[in-house]
Amino acid sequence: MTGLETSVLGLSLAYVLLSTILLAVLIWLPIRRLVKIAAILAASAAYVAVFFATQGLLGWSAPVAVPDRFQVLWTRVLEPNPSRGDPGAVHLWLEELDDANLPSGVPRAYLLPYSPELAGRVSAAQAEIEKGHPQGGRAQYFGSPTHAGVMGFVNAGAPPGGDPSGGGLLDPEFLGGQSKSVDLIPLPRPVLPPKNIP
Repeated sequence: MTGLETSVLGLSLAYVLLSTILLAVLIWLPIRRLVKIAAILAASAAYVAVFFATQGLLGWSAPVAVPDRFQVLWTRVLEPNPSRGDPGAVHLWLEELDDANLPSGVPRAYLLPYSPELAGRVSAAQAEIEKGHPQGGRAQYFGSPTHAGVMGFVNAGAPPGGDPSGGGLLDPEFLGGQSKSVDLIPLPRPVLPPKNIP
């Protein structure tokens, strides 16, 4: 667990403790039982919401799903270090692209779990960026085999990611719909409207 994840978990547990104390006081107040139940449910929902809201803190690579289409601004691959128990990571600084392949102007840092295949693709894309060849990409979707037994994309409404061997209920990577797989390609040209030349 990284320092950021430990901080997020600690902050969430602090909210749980505060809510528990407030709810213990609430039990002794002479108010209707339905109001008490509603307060308990609201407090429980609040600390779960805090846990997920703090995943995207500014300044940190967020373990959330990458945009469907994006421009790669910069990358960093951290190799695993078994002696320190570090599983490795892939950091991507991305900017979402719209339907016309135009950037949004709002870059964001994303954190993906390390895999040798992803690290190789990201390193190759970084080399192209350093040569002055802009790189783009799109999120790939995990899914079940489609027709003819070929692994393909699942329906368009599915969020990117969801590694089937994920870490379980409280794993931010699993719950955030994070994708371990991104397809990196040369940045497509923007689709601009035709000019009206007389």
